[in-house]
Amino acid sequence: MAEGETLLVSGASGFLGAHLVATASAAGWDVVGLRHRSDMPVPWPARTRMVAADLCDGDALERAIESAQPSAVIHAAAMSRMADCERDPAAARRVNVDGSRILAGLCAARGARFVHVSTDLVFGANAAPQGGFSEDDRPGPISVYGASKWDSELAVARADPRALIVRLPLLLGPSHGRGLGASDSVGAAVERGETPALFEDEWRTPLDVRSAARALLELVQSEACGPLHVAGPERMSRYELGLRALRQRGLRADQARKCIARSTRQGSGLEHLRPADVALNSARARSFLTTILVGLEDGST
Repeated sequence: MAEGETLLVSGASGFLGAHLVATASAAGWDVVGLRHRSDMPVPWPARTRMVAADLCDGDALERAIESAQPSAVIHAAAMSRMADCERDPAAARRVNVDGSRILAGLCAARGARFVHVSTDLVFGANAAPQGGFSEDDRPGPISVYGASKWDSELAVARADPRALIVRLPLLLGPSHGRGLGASDSVGAAVERGETPALFEDEWRTPLDVRSAARALLELVQSEACGPLHVAGPERMSRYELGLRALRQRGLRADQARKCIARSTRQGSGLEHLRPADVALNSARARSFLTTILVGLEDGST
């Protein structure tokens, strides 16, 4: 990174975005966080500047880029709640596809590096191969959210052929009291006296959010382009993830089992919406990243 270079992070108020902002600022970037006006407030590093813009407003996005003058953009913003996307597919397309296309085009026109954050949920229609999906496997989403993210990848690639598309898995790790992410959300629910029901037939390759942020910052400075899978080292079910997250919070195994309920996608009527197995194979990324991709056992929640 050259001294004084500016990085714009979209979705700066989100779970991943907040970690990206903090990590990039600590690494010496001049960081501009792009956030929606309705985003929840979070404490920002002293050297960080915030701008507000709606991803559905092309003029506002152009003004934000003109104001920030970034040398690189990590696009982490999305309409990501699956239920919201199912209720309003048109809004999911405006935010996830059109907003991504506009941002990628603005970056391409200015020669700024563009890294687009996508998801393991672009897969699911086909059975996962041994070892997980690789970048050579064709996506096949089954949810509106997954389809919108797959379409966003195609739109970004057309708008900026040099863009890097990073597919991330379920993210876990500290959310600083906000109850976000795969592990903190379970802990927060248990602290509220709830008994969250977690699927034992949904398999992912969860990644610690701090590893995700470090990897993205390494990748934004690389020449890599096209799709890349950046995921944790271990395939596990949502139920197993919940048990282990509670164990990391100090509960015994028997206590953790009493705090969460076993559930299945079919039993919840969600087998049409939530894929059985979207484990990612990150061998390609691991072959050149210096960042260690940490899963649940090695990360602290």
